[in-house]
Amino acid sequence: MKVQVLLKGYNFLFFGLLALFIPFLPVYLGEQGLSTSEIGLIIGTGGFVTLIAQPLWGLISDKTKTIRKVMLLLVFFTAVSGYFLFNVNSYVLLVVFALSVYFFLMPLDPLTESLNFTVSEMARISYGSIRTYGALGYAVLSLIAGFAMDYFGMGSISILFVMLGLISFGIIWFMPNVQASSKPITMAGLKQVLKNKEMLLFLVLIFISSVPARMNDTFLGIHMLALGGDTTLVGITFFIAATSEIVIFALSFWWLRKGKELEMITIATFFYFIRFIASAFVTSPIALVVVQLLQMVTFPIFYTAAIQYLYRIMPKEWRATGQTVLALLFFGLSGIVASYAGGYIYHELGGHAFYFIISIMSFIGVLFGIFLIIRKHKKLI
Repeated sequence: MKVQVLLKGYNFLFFGLLALFIPFLPVYLGEQGLSTSEIGLIIGTGGFVTLIAQPLWGLISDKTKTIRKVMLLLVFFTAVSGYFLFNVNSYVLLVVFALSVYFFLMPLDPLTESLNFTVSEMARISYGSIRTYGALGYAVLSLIAGFAMDYFGMGSISILFVMLGLISFGIIWFMPNVQASSKPITMAGLKQVLKNKEMLLFLVLIFISSVPARMNDTFLGIHMLALGGDTTLVGITFFIAATSEIVIFALSFWWLRKGKELEMITIATFFYFIRFIASAFVTSPIALVVVQLLQMVTFPIFYTAAIQYLYRIMPKEWRATGQTVLALLFFGLSGIVASYAGGYIYHELGGHAFYFIISIMSFIGVLFGIFLIIRKHKKLI
């Protein structure tokens, strides 16, 4: 079987696991009686764990010269940790198993995205044609998880975690060991990446823009429940958001042009601003669901353009390091700030003020993106 076919199936399952974890962990913790501040504390600490785990597992992959075996190990322990996470009630055990999932699940993201981009280049197909299956998996599992939690209880997520983990394990087992980079990620490589001024400015833009996006990812489910929705509606919300991505990812070969990535990132950030300011004013859970259709013109454009820009400005030997830095920024550092600050803001000021504040943060990202575009055009003159 062709490697891209296996990779598409794995993307469906991996992003399905993310769908069970990222949107529903805050909902599950809330149902266990934790406040938004406590939820933010756990998820923020998970961001710290991600900052350590991603480069650690990347280093292990480089030293052992195998991505496949590392991914097998990570998927197995993700399934085990996820099963216990959604089956315990003790605060201490909730923290332990939540951080365990962060430690094993989140390092899979840079490995997966590197494989996606590498395989797409090798097979001469668009990155979006593979990543589309990830969006589809996120959408389908969000919907299933919402219904399962509503009809079978919160613990039903644990069974889904194990099922997806086992099937993912089987698919990875049959995948060839595609190495994403010929050179290992080293401190020298990291210094080389951070010496690149264009890369540094790009990372600042990504950080400014991704913090409010991650705040929304973390507290959208909680806000949905606060407006009177249920877990089924939470699942439908994330299903609609993820489904709206599919067309954009699938057509990335058409709309994404080399040299226009900064413009696309800035446009996506502007639509984040529109999405969040709209969320600040809606009072109906159904209206909040409708607003999530704007996901179509936010995350898939933002993330696809970011990866292409990174691969365009970095030499091939430093791409894997750049990919890891991007993932650490998007899923780690921005997640820490988003969770700690978001939990405090939501707890102290409420959901509507929360969304108004993150809309302002997104607008700052738009302004910085415009600054970088103007700077780029001045250099071309």
